[in-house]
Amino acid sequence: MLAALMALFLSAPILTAQGTQVAFGALQQDTGLPVEVTSENLAVDQATGEAVFTGDVVVTQGEMQLAAPKVLVIYSEDRGAIERMEATGGVTLVSGPDAAESQRADYSIDTGVIVMTGDVLLTQGSSALSADKMTVQLETGTAQMSGSVRTLLQTQDR
Repeated sequence: MLAALMALFLSAPILTAQGTQVAFGALQQDTGLPVEVTSENLAVDQATGEAVFTGDVVVTQGEMQLAAPKVLVIYSEDRGAIERMEATGGVTLVSGPDAAESQRADYSIDTGVIVMTGDVLLTQGSSALSADKMTVQLETGTAQMSGSVRTLLQTQDR
Protein backbone atom coordinates (compact mmCIF):
# COMPACT_ATOMS: atom_id res chain seq x y z
CA MET A 1 0.00 0.00 0.00
CA LEU A 2 2.80 2.42 0.90
CA ALA A 3 4.58 1.78 -2.41
CA ALA A 4 1.38 2.46 -4.37
CA LEU A 5 0.74 5.66 -2.41
CA MET A 6 4.30 6.84 -2.95
CA ALA A 7 4.08 6.11 -6.70
CA LEU A 8 0.83 8.08 -6.90
CA PHE A 9 2.33 10.81 -4.75
CA LEU A 10 5.48 11.17 -6.86
CA SER A 11 3.67 11.15 -10.23
CA ALA A 12 1.03 13.80 -9.52
CA PRO A 13 1.17 17.61 -9.34
CA ILE A 14 2.55 18.69 -5.98
CA LEU A 15 2.12 21.76 -3.83
CA THR A 16 5.16 22.47 -1.67
CA ALA A 17 5.16 24.46 1.55
CA GLN A 18 7.24 24.79 4.70
CA GLY A 19 4.34 24.22 7.11
CA THR A 20 0.72 23.34 6.76
CA GLN A 21 -2.17 22.68 9.14
CA VAL A 22 -4.67 19.93 8.36
CA ALA A 23 -7.58 18.17 10.01
CA PHE A 24 -6.71 14.76 11.43
CA GLY A 25 -9.22 12.05 12.31
CA ALA A 26 -12.97 11.98 12.08
CA LEU A 27 -13.59 13.18 15.63
CA GLN A 28 -11.83 14.95 18.42
CA GLN A 29 -10.04 12.40 20.60
CA ASP A 30 -10.74 12.18 24.33
CA THR A 31 -7.24 11.78 25.77
CA GLY A 32 -8.76 10.77 29.11
CA LEU A 33 -9.98 7.45 27.70
CA PRO A 34 -8.18 4.27 28.79
CA VAL A 35 -5.16 3.15 26.76
CA GLU A 36 -5.02 -0.52 25.73
CA VAL A 37 -1.71 -2.01 24.59
CA THR A 38 -1.34 -5.45 23.01
CA SER A 39 1.97 -7.02 21.97
CA GLU A 40 3.94 -10.24 21.72
CA ASN A 41 6.34 -9.30 24.54
CA LEU A 42 6.52 -7.02 27.57
CA ALA A 43 9.52 -6.09 29.73
CA VAL A 44 8.93 -3.94 32.83
CA ASP A 45 11.59 -2.03 34.77
CA GLN A 46 10.16 -1.22 38.19
CA ALA A 47 13.15 0.99 39.08
CA THR A 48 12.65 3.38 36.16
CA GLY A 49 8.90 3.06 35.78
CA GLU A 50 9.21 2.02 32.15
CA ALA A 51 7.62 -0.78 30.17
CA VAL A 52 8.82 -1.92 26.75
CA PHE A 53 6.31 -3.62 24.47
CA THR A 54 7.72 -5.40 21.41
CA GLY A 55 6.36 -7.49 18.58
CA ASP A 56 3.22 -6.39 16.75
CA VAL A 57 2.44 -3.65 19.26
CA VAL A 58 -1.00 -2.06 18.94
CA VAL A 59 -2.02 0.86 21.14
CA THR A 60 -5.72 1.77 21.15
CA GLN A 61 -7.38 4.77 22.77
CA GLY A 62 -10.96 5.45 21.77
CA GLU A 63 -11.14 5.60 17.96
CA MET A 64 -7.37 6.08 17.58
CA GLN A 65 -5.00 3.20 16.93
CA LEU A 66 -1.20 3.23 16.79
CA ALA A 67 0.87 0.26 15.62
CA ALA A 68 4.65 -0.21 15.78
CA PRO A 69 7.28 -2.90 16.35
CA LYS A 70 8.34 -1.31 19.66
CA VAL A 71 6.62 0.99 22.16
CA LEU A 72 8.26 2.35 25.30
CA VAL A 73 5.73 3.38 27.96
CA ILE A 74 6.92 5.82 30.61
CA TYR A 75 4.83 6.13 33.76
CA SER A 76 4.47 9.24 35.90
CA GLU A 77 6.59 9.65 39.04
CA ASP A 78 3.85 8.19 41.25
CA ARG A 79 3.41 5.26 38.80
CA GLY A 80 -0.30 5.96 38.76
CA ALA A 81 -0.68 6.88 35.12
CA ILE A 82 1.04 6.74 31.75
CA GLU A 83 2.99 9.94 31.14
CA ARG A 84 4.12 9.31 27.57
CA MET A 85 4.80 6.70 24.91
CA GLU A 86 7.60 6.41 22.38
CA ALA A 87 6.85 4.23 19.34
CA THR A 88 9.72 3.32 17.00
CA GLY A 89 10.66 1.10 14.09
CA GLY A 90 7.96 2.19 11.64
CA VAL A 91 4.76 3.60 13.10
CA THR A 92 1.22 3.67 11.72
CA LEU A 93 -1.37 5.98 13.32
CA VAL A 94 -5.02 5.65 12.30
CA SER A 95 -7.83 7.93 13.41
CA GLY A 96 -11.14 7.68 11.57
CA PRO A 97 -10.52 7.79 7.82
CA ASP A 98 -7.02 9.27 8.18
CA ALA A 99 -3.78 7.28 8.40
CA ALA A 100 -0.21 8.45 8.97
CA GLU A 101 3.09 6.59 8.80
CA SER A 102 6.49 7.60 10.15
CA GLN A 103 9.68 6.19 11.64
CA ARG A 104 8.89 7.41 15.17
CA ALA A 105 5.97 8.76 17.20
CA ASP A 106 6.08 10.36 20.66
CA TYR A 107 2.73 10.60 22.45
CA SER A 108 2.36 12.85 25.51
CA ILE A 109 -0.78 11.63 27.27
CA ASP A 110 -1.21 14.74 29.47
CA THR A 111 -1.12 17.22 26.58
CA GLY A 112 -2.82 14.97 24.02
CA VAL A 113 -0.03 15.64 21.49
CA ILE A 114 1.55 13.10 19.16
CA VAL A 115 4.74 14.13 17.34
CA MET A 116 5.57 11.92 14.36
CA THR A 117 9.02 12.22 12.78
CA GLY A 118 10.99 10.59 9.99
CA ASP A 119 9.45 10.24 6.53
CA VAL A 120 5.94 11.20 7.62
CA LEU A 121 3.22 10.26 5.13
CA LEU A 122 -0.40 11.26 5.82
CA THR A 123 -3.22 9.94 3.66
CA GLN A 124 -6.71 11.42 3.66
CA GLY A 125 -8.89 9.74 1.09
CA SER A 126 -7.15 10.15 -2.25
CA SER A 127 -4.98 13.04 -1.02
CA ALA A 128 -1.54 12.59 0.52
CA LEU A 129 0.88 14.82 2.41
CA SER A 130 4.47 14.15 3.37
CA ALA A 131 6.80 16.02 5.71
CA ASP A 132 9.70 15.62 8.08
CA LYS A 133 7.45 16.13 11.11
CA MET A 134 3.76 16.08 11.98
CA THR A 135 2.37 17.30 15.31
CA VAL A 136 -1.14 16.03 16.04
CA GLN A 137 -3.36 17.81 18.61
CA LEU A 138 -5.79 15.05 19.54
CA GLU A 139 -8.22 17.24 21.49
CA THR A 140 -8.81 19.55 18.52
CA GLY A 141 -8.44 16.94 15.76
CA THR A 142 -5.80 18.99 13.92
CA ALA A 143 -2.25 18.37 12.77
CA GLN A 144 0.64 20.68 11.87
CA MET A 145 3.10 19.43 9.26
CA SER A 146 6.55 20.97 8.93
CA GLY A 147 9.85 20.44 7.15
CA SER A 148 9.83 19.70 3.42
CA VAL A 149 6.05 19.53 3.24
CA ARG A 150 4.69 18.10 -0.01
CA THR A 151 0.98 17.94 -0.69
CA LEU A 152 -0.92 15.96 -3.32
CA LEU A 153 -4.53 17.06 -3.63
CA GLN A 154 -6.77 15.13 -5.98
CA THR A 155 -9.06 17.51 -7.86
CA GLN A 156 -11.48 14.81 -8.95
CA ASP A 157 -12.47 11.28 -7.96
CA ARG A 158 -10.40 8.64 -9.70
